[in-house]
Amino acid sequence: MPTLNERAWELCDAMVADADALGISVETLACGTRLIDCGVNAVGSINAGLQLANICMSGLGKAIVLGDSKPDAHELQIQTGTSSPVAACMASQYAGWEIKGDKYFAMGSGPMRAAACREELFQHIGDCERPDVCVGVLETGKLPPETICVDIAEKCGVPANRLTLLAARTASQAGTVQIVARSVETALHKLHLLGFDLRRIKAAEGFAPLPPIASDDLTAIGWTNDAILYGTWVALWVNGDDESINEIGPRVPSSASADYGRPFGEIFKRYGGDFYRIDPMLFSPASVTFTNMDTDLFVDFGHRAPEVLAQSFAKK
Repeated sequence: MPTLNERAWELCDAMVADADALGISVETLACGTRLIDCGVNAVGSINAGLQLANICMSGLGKAIVLGDSKPDAHELQIQTGTSSPVAACMASQYAGWEIKGDKYFAMGSGPMRAAACREELFQHIGDCERPDVCVGVLETGKLPPETICVDIAEKCGVPANRLTLLAARTASQAGTVQIVARSVETALHKLHLLGFDLRRIKAAEGFAPLPPIASDDLTAIGWTNDAILYGTWVALWVNGDDESINEIGPRVPSSASADYGRPFGEIFKRYGGDFYRIDPMLFSPASVTFTNMDTDLFVDFGHRAPEVLAQSFAKK
């Protein structure tokens, strides 16, 4: 069976073969690392964002664009589904690696995290691997220099010429799409923080509104967060007992946080631009539905807040 990184590498090859149509650019650095620019200097596209999201999940999840079926409605949604939620979303897609260097910063996701296995999260979920190739996705406004690429490769245990990095800034089509494609991942991470056994989750689907493409990263961060916090619905198919679901369920949606209720940009400003002062329990889907396949329990928690989304997306 191929590793997460090997699966993602094949998807990268296919993406590179369609570079012109996707609006992306590809270069190979002197150290041998392949860089795929999906939305830093390259224009990118919605389709590039969908492929970027799929690579983030190592091909174990699928993101597509849906149109709103309501008459006179124009909302687009990103639907994300997986039947391997822990591997796709937590071992691969979760942006759990802060990439730091001299005047460089990026949030790292993708299966390279499973190769590096540096995060405490992997002590709980397993899924560490020692692949021959590595793939990472960077949310950043700058393409990584060679020093960063070499450092990532070393931490992943591969030569620099066996590393592929994909990059997009938040304020780009590809960057925005791949972030709102994290609806299921956000639900799983919240459940992990609450102590729920993620291995009970057998399949998941998430639906998140696609916000406007912002002209600057700060606005884009606000809009993409609001899309998840106030507009996303996630459905989870689980097994096991009902009692734990009913106990944890009310604490899963974003509305369970004291910081809930205002656009993310306002919350961020209230805390002086310090992301880590915001209640971590806020970062959750707006609504979560559990279906227990062992007991036929079907229960909803939380609710969407379109009025907050409208307020957020109207601001500049």
